[in-house]
Amino acid sequence: MRKSLQFYQDKIDVSKDLLFLLVIGGLYSLGIFLSNTFVNIYLWKQSGDYITIAMYNLAICLFQPIAFILAGKLAKKVDRVIVLRLGVIFLSLFFLSVLIIGEKASTYNFLLGSLLGIGYGFYWLAFNVLTFEITEPDTRDFFNGFLGVLQSFGGMIGPLLAGTIIAKMEANIGYRTIFTISFILFISAVAFSFFLKRRQAEGSFHFRRILQERTNNKNWGRILHAHVFQGLREGIFLFVISIWVFLITKSEFALGMFNLFLSGLSFVFYFIATKFIKPALRKKAILVGGLILFFSIFLILFNINYTQLIIYAIVIGIAYPIINVPYVSMTYDVIGKAWKAKDMRVEYIVVRELFVNLGRVISIVVFLVAVSLVEAEKVIPILLIIFGSGHLFIYFYIKNIYLGTQQKKEVMIKEQIPDEKNR
Repeated sequence: MRKSLQFYQDKIDVSKDLLFLLVIGGLYSLGIFLSNTFVNIYLWKQSGDYITIAMYNLAICLFQPIAFILAGKLAKKVDRVIVLRLGVIFLSLFFLSVLIIGEKASTYNFLLGSLLGIGYGFYWLAFNVLTFEITEPDTRDFFNGFLGVLQSFGGMIGPLLAGTIIAKMEANIGYRTIFTISFILFISAVAFSFFLKRRQAEGSFHFRRILQERTNNKNWGRILHAHVFQGLREGIFLFVISIWVFLITKSEFALGMFNLFLSGLSFVFYFIATKFIKPALRKKAILVGGLILFFSIFLILFNINYTQLIIYAIVIGIAYPIINVPYVSMTYDVIGKAWKAKDMRVEYIVVRELFVNLGRVISIVVFLVAVSLVEAEKVIPILLIIFGSGHLFIYFYIKNIYLGTQQKKEVMIKEQIPDEKNR
């Protein structure tokens, strides 16, 4: 069953599965944004050192690609929706573990990060494959843009609500409350997954073949290299900035406000990006977004204060939608036109995530070595400049990607991809 939605004067035909997938993505985003930022703070308050936080995040990035590979093999044998449920269940178990371990969480930082990484791997493998299967080129920008809106809304409400709860309750009770709410949201996501149509996969898991395909398909190779640079920025930025906000303000509520400004701007600009960034403008938008993200770093490197951090949040809240909407859509289009995309879509998603996490692991490992050898306050600004250029380098790889159907190979591949009614 398909429905027509009026979206900014453009009529978009969407399926019921697409709507349910958006609901699941929204519940996931709210659950993660409610608690995940504050797990880093929770661990920091117990340990007080960057190495503990970095090791927790390193475990996430190490186990996530491993889980992706296992989930990819499983997705070729069972219903992809089951893989999605497994991911959400692992995420639920992560928060239950944090609740049970309590004040000793920093001691088990690597174990907790491993559990979260496994949950991420199973969830995102299934979600990305379902996104690829459920969306079409004409609904892909709508889906990615609207999902971005839901993620931004979760980013607005989640951290602010969590910060308020922690500020008004005794610290441990507040943290336990938000972790419990996240658990409930993930269980709700599992419930909604039962409304998705079953999607079986056939064939063997050809991970190595698709990994090698980057040497045959220049577009595929370029998009993979771009994802490494994406990961280089994400690796340390995922936790350093939130720690800085907390160190300067000593307030979880202030951290919630920081995320409110960031996600509030993203909420608006995902709408704008979805409306105005058409396929012909994708590369220019990625360049503009990358430039804004890089130069935004210099707002927080010198004489940092909370006002500067809020301005930084506003700027990157504008930049991320400008780069993410076209970048994600371009990635799926590259996969859609790649060799045996219909049969190997799971493998393509797994390999892509492997390269993203490779960048993240490199970033965090360098961070760990640097803060072990040099005073953290001196070396972190340098690392932020180096790795903060990651999204800017994305452009230099995607600028030579061409997705037109004028080439014989692309026409043949396009014909292999079935219409929605045949899926």
